[in-house]
Amino acid sequence: MEGSADDQHQDLTIFVQNLLKEMQGRFQNMSDSIVNRIDDMGARIDDLEKSISELIQEAGVEEAGAGSASGAPGGALTR
Repeated sequence: MEGSADDQHQDLTIFVQNLLKEMQGRFQNMSDSIVNRIDDMGARIDDLEKSISELIQEAGVEEAGAGSASGAPGGALTR
């Protein structure tokens, strides 16, 4: 009987260790996936900030160009 109880205890220990290793692998995969998504989001945010900055610069150039090209207030062309 003692040998049978020891075998069951050892089997249970091995089962729990394997289960914990499997869970650790799954959590590592999820963690890696989350980190990759965060990195992708960071890159997208950087691209968006760059695009917004470029649009602001273009809008500033267009406003300055429109005002000086016309020579008249309001952007109306004079002859």
